Amino acid sequence: MNTTASAPAPLGNSPLPQQGRRGIHIGNVREAGADGFSLIELLVVMVIIGLFAATAVLSLNVVGPDRELEREALRLRSLLDTLMDEAVLETRDYGVQFTRHGYRFFVYDYRTLTWLDPEGDEFLRERRLAEPIELALFLDDREVSLEPEQEPEPGEQPQPQVVLLASGEITPFEAHLFRDAGGGRYLIEGALDGSLQVTRSGFDGP
Repeated sequence: MNTTASAPAPLGNSPLPQQGRRGIHIGNVREAGADGFSLIELLVVMVIIGLFAATAVLSLNVVGPDRELEREALRLRSLLDTLMDEAVLETRDYGVQFTRHGYRFFVYDYRTLTWLDPEGDEFLRERRLAEPIELALFLDDREVSLEPEQEPEPGEQPQPQVVLLASGEITPFEAHLFRDAGGGRYLIEGALDGSLQVTRSGFDGP
């Protein structure tokens, strides 16, 4: 049986798609994209991601200050709790001097009848509040005027506003931590018997 080989079809009549300069099949560009994402779909996804990111930033700006205030309030309470235990165990009196932006501790020396700065004691070092948090102190329901920073004059003796006695008693006080004087705040309240409690006021929600 004789077979006749068919001549190849001219290039212009070939059913194969034409190719671009980089070897991409021009006729298949849209079909290949159908299996992935089109440019419009990618733009929509990017917009959605941007909206989620903006929402997260706004949430941090709203919730973050509350958590930071709470952390500072709990740190102060924890330090006072520990120091009161030490005062009883070591039969030693401690003092706390507050400023608008922090606080520090002192030890009372009965030999010299003065408050001493316990240099080198990491636990009793000065604590500064995270900016822009501020502190207000109340004694006998009256606000105490506080200095912005701990800057004693040469030869000036420390004057702690709150004293933790070896008997387990403490000067009754109320310390307020806040960012805005008219906004929400955390309160650390100390009673004469040495009990401490942390509460919050002025915040929306529970």
